[in-house]
Amino acid sequence: MAWLHLVCYVFGGAFLTNAVPHFVAGVMGEPFQSPFAKPPGQGLSSSTVNVLWGFLNLVIGYVLVCRIGDFDLKHTSDAISLGVGMLAIGLLSARLFGRFHGGDRPEDP
Repeated sequence: MAWLHLVCYVFGGAFLTNAVPHFVAGVMGEPFQSPFAKPPGQGLSSSTVNVLWGFLNLVIGYVLVCRIGDFDLKHTSDAISLGVGMLAIGLLSARLFGRFHGGDRPEDP
């Protein structure tokens, strides 16, 4: 069952990382892309929707990391699993949202 806990930590890391841009944009009063916009993931959602979506991601991430198994940052496999989820959704978000916010431009030579 330990491998199942590691899978939960990967997804927990993804949810916790996904919470950051939505919650921060919402708290700042800024619209941001969300799954509820039209078209999904491309259109802008209100700051209120983003605060709620970010908070839900925090709750899901908390449940997956802190309530399933016995997560311990001192266990390398636990920390790596969490980090893999964070890195994966971070890179995906950078590519998806970068084109809307100017972050997906190639570097100047």
